[in-house]
Amino acid sequence: MAGNLYHALLRAAAGAGDRLFLDTGDARSIAYSELDRRVAAVASALLAAGIKPGDRVAAQVEKSPEAVLLYLASLRTGAIFLPLNSAYTTAEIKGFVDDSEPALLVCDPKDEAACQGLAPALLTLGADGGGSLMAAATSDAPAVADRDAEDLAAILYTSGTTGRSKGAMISHRALGENARALVDLWRWTTDDILAHALPINHVHGLFVGLHLPLLTGSTIRFLPRFDADAVIAALDGATAMMGVPTFYTRLLDSPGFTRELAGNMRIFISGSAPLLPQTFAAFAERTGHAILERYGMTEAGMIASNPYDGERLAGTVGYPLPETEARIGGGGAGPGVLEIRGPGLFSGYWRMPEKTAEEHTADGWFITGDVATIAEDGRISIVGRAKDLIIAGGYNIYPREIELLIDAVPGVAESAVIGVPHPDLGEAVVAVVTTQPGAALSEESVRDAIAPSLARFKQPRRVLIVPSLPRNAMGKVEKARLRAEHAALFRD
Repeated sequence: MAGNLYHALLRAAAGAGDRLFLDTGDARSIAYSELDRRVAAVASALLAAGIKPGDRVAAQVEKSPEAVLLYLASLRTGAIFLPLNSAYTTAEIKGFVDDSEPALLVCDPKDEAACQGLAPALLTLGADGGGSLMAAATSDAPAVADRDAEDLAAILYTSGTTGRSKGAMISHRALGENARALVDLWRWTTDDILAHALPINHVHGLFVGLHLPLLTGSTIRFLPRFDADAVIAALDGATAMMGVPTFYTRLLDSPGFTRELAGNMRIFISGSAPLLPQTFAAFAERTGHAILERYGMTEAGMIASNPYDGERLAGTVGYPLPETEARIGGGGAGPGVLEIRGPGLFSGYWRMPEKTAEEHTADGWFITGDVATIAEDGRISIVGRAKDLIIAGGYNIYPREIELLIDAVPGVAESAVIGVPHPDLGEAVVAVVTTQPGAALSEESVRDAIAPSLARFKQPRRVLIVPSLPRNAMGKVEKARLRAEHAALFRD
């Protein structure tokens, strides 16, 4: 696929007529017939703010139809889109902005004062669609920017285990190839109706959740967030749903989620965190549907998927996407670190050539950091993580960032942050802390001290005060032992 991804999306929209693109259930719904005009209006606001092809546009905004228009307008103008989680604190946002140097930052109106001066230009966008961005939109229709397929469409930040964030650079080609592969693999058609309750600041909700419907001219039932009752209502008449495992455990907890409701559904897709086999089994028993689990990451989009036709096995993520290759590092049969190559791979880390080289093999394969096995027929199972990563509710959380904040709390001697099994979130963040002699610390005092500097989803669910941390012969804290010791912490 060549050129600006927006051209492909525009062609699909032109063929979809008056069918709804975003169905919000109210006057903010957007039909395909008006999509390009609406996107062009937002693009005119970006151009008025001085945006040129190749400039970065950073956005920390709530999920809304207008936020989708902002992403598409960035593509249309040839800008590089940087979606940032709305839960990030101002201090966290400053780190991303300092690294990426966007020409424009779009924030929530309530954060306007705090964001002043962070970028050359500042616009606002609220969850209700209000703010200076939409006020600056005009009826002008600037031309779609000419971009090469290898030009960057987005930068998504994925923190490193050292605590320093890495900006994964993603090209128009990578996004287009990945989406087209999934359209074929998951049999997406014009008649599909997707229940969309995911955030739109990461690969799953932004790229997969939007691009498949856009490329096929199908409809998205657009929900601002996950709410079990709202999702159940949206599933009535829908054909597809994408979610993280937490969505499915919460649906199973709702008596309104019935086999009859799921009867019209074609596919339930899960990713962003491991799906527990017991959730897979309970869902199949309740609905008659086998959840289709897939595997992806920021740097590669979707990598593998269980089959649409054929057996979907609990605890596996299926087979590599077409034209994507997977192997176990070192040539072993596994378990070992999974390495991949294919058309969906990122273009490297923003301004970090050494880190980019470090995470690729000499022959060009990307080292995922996930420990896996590959069966003789090619089916992949993810069995652990080589990197010290926690996935809670579908969000990637890197312990080092939290440990640095806890270690700075007066009275703390040392901390170790781990993920332990949680029945709802998949994993929960737990901090194990030792104190300095004579210090009087409590769980609440540690949590209160770090809360202002940390997004809510990263904050520890528990802080355990202990006499000492277990260490190996080299003096390194044995996190595996801590995880085993506290594995039952949330069992009841």
